Amino acid sequence: MPQLNPLDWAPQLIWLLITFGILYLLMVYVALPRIGAVIEARADHIAKDLATADKFRRETEEAIAAYEQALAEAKQKAHAIVEAGRVKLKEETAAERAKLDRQLGKKGAEAEARIAEAKNSAMREVNAVAADVAADIVRQLIGVAPAKAEIDQAVSAARKD
Repeated sequence: MPQLNPLDWAPQLIWLLITFGILYLLMVYVALPRIGAVIEARADHIAKDLATADKFRRETEEAIAAYEQALAEAKQKAHAIVEAGRVKLKEETAAERAKLDRQLGKKGAEAEARIAEAKNSAMREVNAVAADVAADIVRQLIGVAPAKAEIDQAVSAARKD
């Protein structure tokens, strides 16, 4: 094998140094700057993406806070509307109840007046019927019809008792 021949080592070492030098120079001036640029571009892109993600996270948090505040305000307004409706309904109910109470009181007074009138009318008729019955009873018992004034006086006295 020629690689193991000690006489061939000097040219092999020279070519090794030349090849290594060329490869080293290519790596230092061509490959590594390109790789470094790609790594820097990638790092910049990642940093930009992280900044954008942080910005979106903050905007999301602000939107959530604004939503929660709007929701709380809406709940508060809804509660106020419901409470106002409840108060208005109470007032309307109270007014309607008062109106109905007045109407019932008026109808009750009218009914009491009609009842009193019916009672008075019935009592007058009762007095007349009682006077007739008393006159018939007295006539059958004693055979003589009493005077109208005496019968009215007796019925009035009996009614007072």
